[in-house]
Amino acid sequence: MPAKRRAAQLFMLAGAVAIVMGAYANVGLAVDGVVPAGMLTYGLGLGGLMLAAYLVLAKFAPWADPLILPLVTLVNGLGLVMIYRLEVAGQGGASATNQIVMTGVGVVLFAVTLIVLRDHRALQRLTYTAGFVGLILLISPLTPVLGKTINGARIWISVGGFSIQPAEFAKLALVVFFAGYLVAKRDVLALAGRRLLFIDLPRARDLGPIIITWVVAIGVLVLQRDLGSSLLLFGGFVVMLYIATQRTSWVLIGVLLFVGGAFIAGQLFSHVGDRFDVWLNPGDPAYYDREFGGSYQLMQGLFGLGAGAILGTGLGQGHPDEIPLAFSDFIFAATGEELGLTGLMALLLIYALIVERGLRTAIAARDPFSKLLAGGLSFTLAWQIFIIVGGVTNLIPLTGLVTPFMSQGGSALLANWVLIALLVRMSDAARRPPPQAIQDEGLTQVFQR
Repeated sequence: MPAKRRAAQLFMLAGAVAIVMGAYANVGLAVDGVVPAGMLTYGLGLGGLMLAAYLVLAKFAPWADPLILPLVTLVNGLGLVMIYRLEVAGQGGASATNQIVMTGVGVVLFAVTLIVLRDHRALQRLTYTAGFVGLILLISPLTPVLGKTINGARIWISVGGFSIQPAEFAKLALVVFFAGYLVAKRDVLALAGRRLLFIDLPRARDLGPIIITWVVAIGVLVLQRDLGSSLLLFGGFVVMLYIATQRTSWVLIGVLLFVGGAFIAGQLFSHVGDRFDVWLNPGDPAYYDREFGGSYQLMQGLFGLGAGAILGTGLGQGHPDEIPLAFSDFIFAATGEELGLTGLMALLLIYALIVERGLRTAIAARDPFSKLLAGGLSFTLAWQIFIIVGGVTNLIPLTGLVTPFMSQGGSALLANWVLIALLVRMSDAARRPPPQAIQDEGLTQVFQR
């Protein structure tokens, strides 16, 4: 990367940390009238971590997209500020110290991924291994020894006293599997069968992969009560299938399969049906005070968003602690209360820029596997944000997924830092200039028998 662009990246990184520290000071001034005592510690901690990430990136991926790391730093830092805000307000479980520690571990994974994975195309040789690992991770919470049920959902495993959510890492492995599989099978899957209403439907014999993925996704919804992972898995596969084949019919089939499957599951299984009832009738007293899966949390989030209105109450001047688990599932609503619709639009714009840089990497990639992998990872991030925002605003049923890089939670934060490392690695390969032909250097080639 040219020295000027590298300097600009460092400047943007410093700007992101400065914005975060300004927000941090604002919270302290609004709550206690003084700058928080731990501001210097958090500032140096976040700045040191991002400087280390920048140095690793400059050494091992010098041609990588210069915008991705500063944008992720800004979102991660704003999440840290909101968690600190909730901790100051007295919400149990919120801990800015834990979040910055997990951010440090995430940066370490980011660096290790860049150092170890010098050529991302090596992942194509691990296509079926990645699929097997992803499936094992996805169903591991169902095992009686490791599995752990929290708040009514069986999506956690406990290992050595630590709890992790394996679905967050499974999504990375499954995207690698989908990319490798679709590169090998896209010619077959792109073959058209019958034409119906201006749409070329695929042949019946080619429906196997989407049916299998649909069965797994519905299984996750029914057995683990995890609508978020179910949507993420099936939506990711359908979109990558569309990218690989350019056939709209796959998207239509995918939507019909998932909506139909969710409807049937809602009729057969009460816990699935209750989730849809809460979505359609959040103000119903029968659902409002239910212990698990009730609408109290959703309604408190909607009240918070309403209180924030256009400009918000201001950092440190709202009541986001009245939203249950605002530091985790509902940090988007807590942010909306204090920064308003304007702040949320700015936040969504930052996410959109991260996704756009990932899609730009997919377009610039030189081989089909890289295009599918970069496109799949970018869509996974965008799809997760849509599911979160849709759930919190009651556009779709609440899922339990967390806001990437903002919510307190180790598994999601670590997995997303690895996702960013993969995007950075692929952007480095896509933007790196091709080797100069030896003839252009004015040298003579010598051939020997």
